[in-house]
Amino acid sequence: MAQYTGKAVRIDQHGGVDELKIVQTTVGEPGPGEIRIRHKAVGLNFIDVYQRTGLYQFPMPLHLGMEGSGIVEAVGEGVTHLKAGDRAAYASNPPGSYSELRVMPARNVCKLPDAISFETGAAMMLKGLTAQYLLRRVKPVEGLEPGDFVLFHAAAGGVGLIACQWARALGLQLIGTAGSDAKCALAKENGAAHVINYSTEDFAARVKEITGGKGLKVVYDSVGKDTWEKSLDCLRPFGLMASFGAASGPVPPFPPGLLASKGSIYVTRQTLFTHIATREVNQLMADELFDVVTSGKVNIRIDQRYPLENVKQAHIDLEARKTTGCTILTL
Repeated sequence: MAQYTGKAVRIDQHGGVDELKIVQTTVGEPGPGEIRIRHKAVGLNFIDVYQRTGLYQFPMPLHLGMEGSGIVEAVGEGVTHLKAGDRAAYASNPPGSYSELRVMPARNVCKLPDAISFETGAAMMLKGLTAQYLLRRVKPVEGLEPGDFVLFHAAAGGVGLIACQWARALGLQLIGTAGSDAKCALAKENGAAHVINYSTEDFAARVKEITGGKGLKVVYDSVGKDTWEKSLDCLRPFGLMASFGAASGPVPPFPPGLLASKGSIYVTRQTLFTHIATREVNQLMADELFDVVTSGKVNIRIDQRYPLENVKQAHIDLEARKTTGCTILTL
């Protein structure tokens, strides 16, 4: 059987950035339901840090990376939505996109429209599909209508800047939080109706002020421990706390009675990979993402580019919250 070699990033144990190693890897032909793809660019995401540190446990050794774009080189038996030579992009499990080439399940790989570059394709899939499911599929019990306020933490990050623009396109008034005045300005520039610097302001108090004391139908929170309690205080009765990450650390246990005392509120912990579990739903979500990007309603900002060999520095900068918008690794 033919063998193909290329560079990849691997960790042999959970830990700091020094665990990230550039290695030569060998892949063969795709099996049933698989493709072989040669990457043009790779996306960097906070979930990669969680997997490296062990917050999310995986068997070792582990090849990191959850999204990428490139050219399909070969397809396995049963794959009908892709063919050799197709431009493609994906957000997918299992990890392994930090690589020049890989064999992977075809289910979450989508044809990339010609109007979208490989770099944009690599930057937007995991973050864009996350923004899609949050704003379009994770809704409070009372629904969302144009004019409604929503709170979105880390609004200047990769998911956040997409969400700011998409919320504006949907007619929602997104209140974005960030950790510096510069990041707040960036969120405002990208469509946030209001911005709050949560390192200098009490965001719960500001939300009450902005909403005339009514509170919110929904909070979207990827920060976790540091924002959790005050996020709950931002909700109106029957509001929804939608947690989808833990950049500051996992949320500690809390008594269910707390939800009653704050107004019979709802709490959910969401993950993209539940939403894209079937190819059909994944494609529908991707089509909507492709539409808002090609129409110009959402611009994918790539603010940082690192060669694959500089993956350690990319992780250092991401963890230090020095990054804005999307970050890619180039090959």
